[in-house]
Amino acid sequence: MTAGALPPAEAASNTATDRVRRWRLVLGGDGAGPGSGLAEAQLSEEDSGVDAVLAALYDRPDEEAAGGPRSANLGASAPRVARWLGDIRRYFPSTVVQVMQRDAVDRLGLTRMLLEKELLSAVEPDVHLVGTLLSLNSVLPEETKETAREVVRKVVGELEERLAERTRAAIRGALDKASRTRRPRPGDVDWSRTIHANLKHYSPQLRTIVPEKLIGFGRRQQAVQRDVILAVDQSGSMAESVVYSGLFGAVLASMRALKTSFVAFDTEVADLTEHLADPVDVLFGTQLGGGTDINRAIAYCQGLVERPERTLLVLISDLYEGGDEDELLHRIAELAGAGVQVVTLLALSDSGAPSYDHENAAALAQLGIPAFACTPDQFPDLMAAAIRGDDLQAWVARETS
Repeated sequence: MTAGALPPAEAASNTATDRVRRWRLVLGGDGAGPGSGLAEAQLSEEDSGVDAVLAALYDRPDEEAAGGPRSANLGASAPRVARWLGDIRRYFPSTVVQVMQRDAVDRLGLTRMLLEKELLSAVEPDVHLVGTLLSLNSVLPEETKETAREVVRKVVGELEERLAERTRAAIRGALDKASRTRRPRPGDVDWSRTIHANLKHYSPQLRTIVPEKLIGFGRRQQAVQRDVILAVDQSGSMAESVVYSGLFGAVLASMRALKTSFVAFDTEVADLTEHLADPVDVLFGTQLGGGTDINRAIAYCQGLVERPERTLLVLISDLYEGGDEDELLHRIAELAGAGVQVVTLLALSDSGAPSYDHENAAALAQLGIPAFACTPDQFPDLMAAAIRGDDLQAWVARETS
């Protein structure tokens, strides 16, 4: 036996005790059931604290607790909710805290947690919380609105740090590649690519490469090289996508080579382009919830197109259409036929496979319009591929394989 190792019998006992402890925390005292040996399990002071915060959220009323896993029952005054928010941050990592907060809001309807300044200050900010706040924007008390903006700004700042510069770099590279020329001026020669392309033309006599073709950068233009229109569905199911869309819209708008428009829609259309200098202003300009009229939004976007062959329209929607589906498909076909590059993102989020209208997605595919879900980390590469004119269907196949 190695030094410090427990005897086999004692190690097995500790493992069994830990297993009982874990099941006791999962099921709760009532859920464990009599005679199981779990209800009588001894919990440490730390475990008792964990059990208490789990019980506050997940234990059912006594008359319903007849064994089985924990459900939901956080009935509490505002001070108790505030203490509970602090306790879960003490016992669990931030990722678990965010899940428990969402459970408290979604399953128990604790929207008051987000309507009171003191409680809102205690929550762990994340993208889902921002989406909930945006959906409550119209009913937030005045004294709470500034706190809500601070929460949203914190989340947006973290997302910008992770995604903004990578997005700019990917798009700058794509624009540079799109503007390369085979007849460059001397100062515009891309020597690295020129040498690589002419290695087979090395002359032993001259002991150098004799380039047969030059590859260079096009002159950097101060003028706008691409027009980008983001058309963002702000129905309730698209909350997370709205948050990321607002961030990316602001990032794209910060690039001189792009002319970026941001259109949010439900049954109405809101052009938020003038707010793109601040993604928080963009997000608070949205109105999450309500129905969906994609056709109306696309009709508005048609009016924004000035240079069809230089325009990229990104429709971010689950394609559940409350308006005229036939006219919607006709409009999109018109845009594509005029030279506009149209891409449909069924979701722009990290939440896994989205729910979407399969029939409309299939109809778009028949028009040659790719429709797929995209994560925020994939979005910079997607935009770069679109600007370069890559085959996006092939790009999607590579990313999802």
